[in-house]
Amino acid sequence: MNDQSPIPNDLDSFWMPFTASRTFKKAPKLVNKAKGLFYSTPEGREILDGTGGLWCSNAGHGHPRIVEAIQKQAAEMDFAHSFNQGHPIAFQTASRMVALAPGFDHVFFTNSGSEAVDTALKIALAYHTHRGEGQRRILVGRQKAYHGINFGGLSVGGIGLNKGQFGTLYPNALHMRHTLLPENRFSRGQPEDGAHLAEDLAGICETHGGHNIAAVIVEPVAGAGGVFPPPKGYLQRLREICDEHGILMIFDEVITGFGRMGTPFASQYFDVTPDIFTAAKGMSNATVPMGGVFTTSKVREAFLSGPEAMPDLFHGYTYSGHPLACAAALATLDVYRDEGIFENAAEMMPVWEDMLHSLKDGRDVIDIRNMGILGAIEFDPKSERTAAQVAQAAWDKGLGIRPIGNSVAMSPPLTIDRPHIEMVQSILKEVIG
Repeated sequence: MNDQSPIPNDLDSFWMPFTASRTFKKAPKLVNKAKGLFYSTPEGREILDGTGGLWCSNAGHGHPRIVEAIQKQAAEMDFAHSFNQGHPIAFQTASRMVALAPGFDHVFFTNSGSEAVDTALKIALAYHTHRGEGQRRILVGRQKAYHGINFGGLSVGGIGLNKGQFGTLYPNALHMRHTLLPENRFSRGQPEDGAHLAEDLAGICETHGGHNIAAVIVEPVAGAGGVFPPPKGYLQRLREICDEHGILMIFDEVITGFGRMGTPFASQYFDVTPDIFTAAKGMSNATVPMGGVFTTSKVREAFLSGPEAMPDLFHGYTYSGHPLACAAALATLDVYRDEGIFENAAEMMPVWEDMLHSLKDGRDVIDIRNMGILGAIEFDPKSERTAAQVAQAAWDKGLGIRPIGNSVAMSPPLTIDRPHIEMVQSILKEVIG
């Protein structure tokens, strides 16, 4: 027998990410096809993709223009690295990307959101070193934040279960409180209360010295921690404190980028401009792994003070600006533009909000949160029913949603329309009760 032959019933060889493998093997969830808003199972059942892949398939699955672009690029040039050489499609992609983000002039390509976060943090540290402020080594994150699973992102992240197995990470990471307040339950969009929590950053500056802080990183809308929007005025106040102390502000837009707020990036929706922001997921519609770090000219030019023959930044990846990823990204940007994907998201945002909040009186529901085309329903932790059980029941009815703690989270493709939102509503009403 050929050792390379697939073994369809082997569920042991693949060490799955973030998965309780023994539980998974008892009732495997398998999909083998994807098109538009739907996955298909090997048995032929259709599952409405209520999580947009994993917050990432913004234009839906299997878009023919993106598929064709990847196929064409693979035939023309499958790979070329970007270390002291280049290929045109990477430069073209970078130009198209920064055109979506006025005020940002440069993008450093990575292969994931996790890599993008670690890259952004390293850029922030190196930026201050180049400016003669190498004492700035503190990185500030937030409780309940998710910034990927590499060492830097895990250090500034604020989900304890993700850190528990790994001991000490980056030693100079500090955390602000999260903004999930009980008084804001069932808020529609941005909560009214909580802007005062931005003063945590001012307190950190007072305790540790603002001149020792390199950067603060926040998700404009927290995603994997359970979906919670920023309180009104919160991001604006963080921006003010950063300006007061010369701290770089980093937005983690891995989830919110590329239309999930009805705008190219959440910074535009909230009218708060960071110094650096990360992106991934929707950058290539998740078809080929890709991420990026966007910077202003102020940040980029700090790296041009050294010898001309010396690398600007001693950092990079074999696959930075991978030709197939760039081809996928260019086609994805074309689809977003030509098919009005961001505009559809903006139009569906109030419909999505109304649908979610219509479930307020469901059994054991204690909170509903929404922002853009994102949403979460939280259940009473004292209930005998878990969020995982709700997600399983929805799957059995033809809807994929994601359990996160006591909540189920949703982030469907931005191509979703009223009939499919009604389908989500119908299934959720049935399974929640």
